[in-house]
Amino acid sequence: MSDYKFINSSQSVPDAKDLPINYSIKASPSTDVWAKPPATHRFNAPILYKTIPLKSFKRVRVSIVAEWKVLYDQGGLIIVINNGKTDEQRQWIKCGIEFTNSKPHISVVAKDRWADWSLVPVPSGGQAVTIELVREEDNTLWVYLVEGISRVPLREVTWAFEQEETAECWVGSYAARPSSATTDDLVVDFRHLVVETH
Repeated sequence: MSDYKFINSSQSVPDAKDLPINYSIKASPSTDVWAKPPATHRFNAPILYKTIPLKSFKRVRVSIVAEWKVLYDQGGLIIVINNGKTDEQRQWIKCGIEFTNSKPHISVVAKDRWADWSLVPVPSGGQAVTIELVREEDNTLWVYLVEGISRVPLREVTWAFEQEETAECWVGSYAARPSSATTDDLVVDFRHLVVETH
């Protein structure tokens, strides 16, 4: 039986305790994970995750590739901090590829009260990246682009482990197609997912 579960998806969860080397997540149009004032809260994208105590999180890494075509097509890693609050108040961090300005970008979004968003071009100009989220020694979360044996820092999230003594988190991968301008699903392929805990 798998430790992983799907939310917002009818896809089958892989049978093994650990995910296979390659797996895919399919996202329908009008799916997203996003929060923007004054009242936008969206949390209907498919997420494949396992639940761990927040204090046990060490790192997660995955490679992501897809045929990104429609504005805001996206997929990557996600951590959802379940702190006993309402869906609208829950915190999350997502990172991976997002299609905007007619090309794929590396996207990082962190949502405490509301979401913010940062973008950098994919260095290769291609359709694929490897992303890693790491708890560093100062107890902050860092987002890295992995290129060969080197890691390029993209973002620091200082509050990610603030509630580590009481909160659980979902760790996994997601896909989303926020646009309603198409009827086609987005299929995001993931490779070599690694989830490391203390």
